[in-house]
Amino acid sequence: MTRRRTVPVLVRAIAAIALATAVGGCAVGSSSGSPGASTGPRTALTVGLGYIPSVQFAPFYLADRAGYYKAAGLDVTFQNKIETDLVVLVGQGSIDIGVADGTDVIPAVSQGIPVRYIATLYGTYPSIVFAKSTSGIKTAGDLRGKKIGIPGRYGSSWIMLQALLGSAGLKPGDVTIQEYPDFGQGIAVQQGAVDAATGFANNEPIQLQLAGIETTVLHVDPVIALPGPGLIAGVSTLDAKHAAVAAFVAATLRAMNEIKTDPTKGLDAAIAAVPELVPGGAAASGRGEVPPTRATQMAILAATIAAWSGSATATKGLGAIDTDGWAKSITFMTTLGLVPNPVKVTDLVREDLLPAG
Repeated sequence: MTRRRTVPVLVRAIAAIALATAVGGCAVGSSSGSPGASTGPRTALTVGLGYIPSVQFAPFYLADRAGYYKAAGLDVTFQNKIETDLVVLVGQGSIDIGVADGTDVIPAVSQGIPVRYIATLYGTYPSIVFAKSTSGIKTAGDLRGKKIGIPGRYGSSWIMLQALLGSAGLKPGDVTIQEYPDFGQGIAVQQGAVDAATGFANNEPIQLQLAGIETTVLHVDPVIALPGPGLIAGVSTLDAKHAAVAAFVAATLRAMNEIKTDPTKGLDAAIAAVPELVPGGAAASGRGEVPPTRATQMAILAATIAAWSGSATATKGLGAIDTDGWAKSITFMTTLGLVPNPVKVTDLVREDLLPAG
């Protein structure tokens, strides 16, 4: 998953919403042709993905390379941005669509940033706590008195950890927090420097497993259905390009469903779009990660696909938004002081961009 900046970045950025910002960044690709593609004028969409090109973005790469976007009358360009920057840029209208956590959207909208969450990508919250299986940690209650590695006291991992601890009647003061601003908490677990750490279900546990280390993973979903990464769009963009954004959502969900059925299609599309995912003869990074081979990327993609499923997507299909979970998350994040101005679910999400039926 994408590395985060601290939530206060959003506060400093509110004044920039009214400005017209020229967006730079790394363009990963643009829509290619396919048989049957629309031949009329296409609507241009700039789509912001996470900071680092990754196999987790396989649905976008597949929909692009298979021509699904072009067939829908779209001319799509990808850019890679830090997630909290994406929320601001999408609110400005400088980027049309972005990928962002629901837990970032809630405080953003509360602070006046005009974005809406329009489709769920991760039905299961991907931020987790993990530990070696030999640690004796099996439940949230087992974290009492343990040393926990975390990038910092901000963002999705910090929110998740507080919810997980709270489910066992614990507070952050009942554990020892060790911060790793360089995101080195995975190697810290591997080397025994901490007992457990926050991470992402499709990252650190996979890396450790591929290195031969079995892990225990604690998910927050049984405690509270925090809204995970999904597609967001600015209010102004939704007004001006509603049909195009809906077409983009439909094409992306089509690719997700195809990858769920045949992960190899997603892996091939990701590697074709980002060849450095499997550089020849790549060595381990020194951070406890295994070399980025095709098998490594397939393992990460498999874990990503598993995280797409959730309670809402199980009954309504991929992309479905769990509005009840959003309501509970607003209440929980308000208790943490992260929602300075009251918001309702209808202020945050739009379900009219999802395919009917």
